[in-house]
Amino acid sequence: MLKINIKTDFITLGQLLKFSGIISNGGEAKIFLLNNKILINGEAENRRGRKLFGGEIVRINDQLELLVVKK
Repeated sequence: MLKINIKTDFITLGQLLKFSGIISNGGEAKIFLLNNKILINGEAENRRGRKLFGGEIVRINDQLELLVVKK
């Protein structure tokens, strides 16, 4: 599980994908979300603007897990 540290109250799903290096720019987020299975805390999600708070787990294609950590 990869830990993503944030200093703000939340990060959007699109920002998280860019920050973690999964996509290279924000414009790719929409296409990435259409073509991949994203679960947030076990529930399917496809909105790039979804706010993620500390303690939430993002799972991509049942392979990669990201944990949002509020610093």
